[in-house]
Amino acid sequence: MSLKRIPILLFALFMVLSSQAQYPTIKSNLDKKVKTFLEENASGWRDMNVPLTDGKILYDIIVEHGYTSAVEIGTSTGHSAIWIAWALSKTGGKLTTIEIDKTRYLEAKANFKKAGVSKYIDVRLADAHELVPQLEGEYDFVFSDADKYWYKNYFIAMDPKLKVGACFTAHNTASHVNGIGDFLDYIEGLDNYTTTINRSSRSGISISYKTAKK
Repeated sequence: MSLKRIPILLFALFMVLSSQAQYPTIKSNLDKKVKTFLEENASGWRDMNVPLTDGKILYDIIVEHGYTSAVEIGTSTGHSAIWIAWALSKTGGKLTTIEIDKTRYLEAKANFKKAGVSKYIDVRLADAHELVPQLEGEYDFVFSDADKYWYKNYFIAMDPKLKVGACFTAHNTASHVNGIGDFLDYIEGLDNYTTTINRSSRSGISISYKTAKK
């Protein structure tokens, strides 16, 4: 074997091992089905979907805290929702995810079925500006990844519905998109939430835990 090929092979091995390390340990047939689907579609998640690393961040938060009632604002074609639903399959929970675009909504539904997680997801075709304030019940996990200028409003609408100990996460919070600054200033100023930014996500994911009712 040519010595020149060794660095290339080592790099390829590193990439494979790195990819494998980002997936949860496979313990069930569902785990195998979801992982296979995600691997087969790893390079095809565009149209405002999160990258693999960010999906794993959401998965880990849910499993670590045992969250069971989740809301996602902005489904796109379903990558993050699959990660969230995969985590909820471990905790016995369910996700309500909201998408305003019919084409993305239908593609997401098809992806959920292929990945084997449809039973853990209630996918809604709706305007989140209208639906989020109307959601009933209590929740313990939120992932906001829709229109950034509305993040603060989404949070204000969800806050009364969040249990103490719940987590509100938001995507692209390392960016300077209009609305991100206002959202972060607001949530970081609340005494009953502790907020950090996960920097292992290139886009930035804000993670806010509710420590008290007020």
